[in-house]
Amino acid sequence: MTADRTGRAGFWRENSLTLGFGTAFLVVLAAQAVAGRAEFNEQLAVEGLQQIGLGDYVMSSDFAVDVTENWQSEFLQFFLYIFGTVYLLQRGSPESKPLHDSGTESEREQRMGDHARADSPRWAGTKDWRQAVYSRSLGLAMAAFFLLSWLAQSIAGVSAFNELRLRQLQEPVSWGSYLASADFWNRSLQNWQSELLAVAAMAILSVYLRQRGSPESKPVGATHTATGVEG
Repeated sequence: MTADRTGRAGFWRENSLTLGFGTAFLVVLAAQAVAGRAEFNEQLAVEGLQQIGLGDYVMSSDFAVDVTENWQSEFLQFFLYIFGTVYLLQRGSPESKPLHDSGTESEREQRMGDHARADSPRWAGTKDWRQAVYSRSLGLAMAAFFLLSWLAQSIAGVSAFNELRLRQLQEPVSWGSYLASADFWNRSLQNWQSELLAVAAMAILSVYLRQRGSPESKPVGATHTATGVEG
């Protein structure tokens, strides 16, 4: 095998987790568009209205609100999980830090400031605002993605909501009124509760159940009380 082929094979292997899930995301998103368009056209047919093509549906507020309402709940899950696991613990779970490591930990343990190594990220070795930002950058990014996708959901949501109201010969509502509506909060809360349930279930089930070879599981032979140990 040539060096070029070896390099390409190494790239795919070293990035297979991101590439695999990224590809699966695109496939499922496309499938959602097809299924969503079919359902949307069924509604239009019942109302005696002209059906729309796939391209028009993908550009519609109906598709946008369905997509963004799921995105915001996923980013909220990761945001809460990333920040929550700094202090919250679960005895016996690989999803938890060891019980004695609650909190932000010392600069030595985190390889920050004077304890940064030569191969550490550059901002980890600083002692100003850059270190403060970088040391929380993962959680802040997830918070930003959550807020942006939640905002997108509200904008697409009010458009889809008003489109439905107009078809029913009702007056449209303002964006502010929509934010206080049952439709907006029902869309949000039904996703939030499912994400929180999934996190809680993963935290407690991983205490007693195993998946051989997965970093989300403890080693198969690890005791149930082993905490913060990954397989």
